[in-house]
Amino acid sequence: MQYGALRLSAGQETPAAARRGRGDPLIWALTLSLLTVGVMMVFSASFPSAFYDLQGETGGNGAWFFLRQLLFALLGVGAMAFCSLIPLRVYERLALPALPGALLLLALVPVVGVKVNGARRWISLGITTFQPSELAKLAVILFFSAQISRTGEQMSTFRQGILPYALILLLITGLLVLEPHFSATVIILSVGAVLLFAGGARLGWFVGGGTLLVSGGTLAYFAFPYVAERLRAWRDPFSDLTGDGWQVVQSLYAIGSGGLSGLGLGRSRQKYLYLPEEHNDFIFAVLCEELGFLGALVVLCLFALLIIRGFRTALGCSDRFGFLLGVGISSLLALQTILNIAVCTNLLPCTGIALPFFSYGGTALLIQLAEMGILLSVSRENPGDPL
Repeated sequence: MQYGALRLSAGQETPAAARRGRGDPLIWALTLSLLTVGVMMVFSASFPSAFYDLQGETGGNGAWFFLRQLLFALLGVGAMAFCSLIPLRVYERLALPALPGALLLLALVPVVGVKVNGARRWISLGITTFQPSELAKLAVILFFSAQISRTGEQMSTFRQGILPYALILLLITGLLVLEPHFSATVIILSVGAVLLFAGGARLGWFVGGGTLLVSGGTLAYFAFPYVAERLRAWRDPFSDLTGDGWQVVQSLYAIGSGGLSGLGLGRSRQKYLYLPEEHNDFIFAVLCEELGFLGALVVLCLFALLIIRGFRTALGCSDRFGFLLGVGISSLLALQTILNIAVCTNLLPCTGIALPFFSYGGTALLIQLAEMGILLSVSRENPGDPL
């Protein structure tokens, strides 16, 4: 893999202080654009459910979700700026303790976690809740990037190039299944596979890994009834309009009624207590209904540009750790975006995958913006513009 070797050969890297540049302004612009539209859509999508929740946590305040999301967005932009200033060597040193910390939090979830909709995925922090799986995604990227960058040619072997990473992924999968949280499992396994491939692992190992993944999915189908129910609802959601198919059908109604130009900002009909998770996992459906195909296309183009820029930033990095870090973060952003939209349009079975920068969730948004800050730090290591 010829990332930064295109510019600097091994042993010829310049000192970090000499090659640190400015953060990529395009990553800043794209991230802030998506964040602005995302916060705006949280306000529009969440207002009805917050307004009608007179006896719940919102107390009938229609702007309740919006104000909290706006606060975390501002904090997240600060975290993004701070993380962009931290040199890659610091992130490399943080990689080792990050993974055990994430594993510990995942192990605590079944014990002290908050149960919502039959799943125990969150830890209460008093003023808000925290989803350890979000931190686990970043911890895997940091740890894998640091270790793979040191392994070098040994990545082509099974004992040192595949086995230790496979055991880590297996442990994380086991902890996530206890919650259960299959969407996070798929994302972490996929990001781990991308990093192993980018690090030089042989393609043949992924065939075996894919076989194990299919076997695990088949086992989950028989072991967890709700997995089978969601698969049945995915194949024909209109066959169970009042049950498992309700959410997907309402999402399709919202997307279809938006047409070319949309009903107008704030004028969605499905968000009025028809579409569940309208300000969270299915916020893209509300966006389509209000801004139409054209508005959704603009948002998708912004995501595509940010993802492409992320990969180009990684390829332009003269540091192997920075290259892998950029690939991991960009892959994570791409996977979450693609899977969320696929679920909203019923291309994939319904599961809990948030749309980055859009779905309501303060701590998740904070971590996502911190990840963009780390990507900006990678861009600072580039000897020149990645384009």
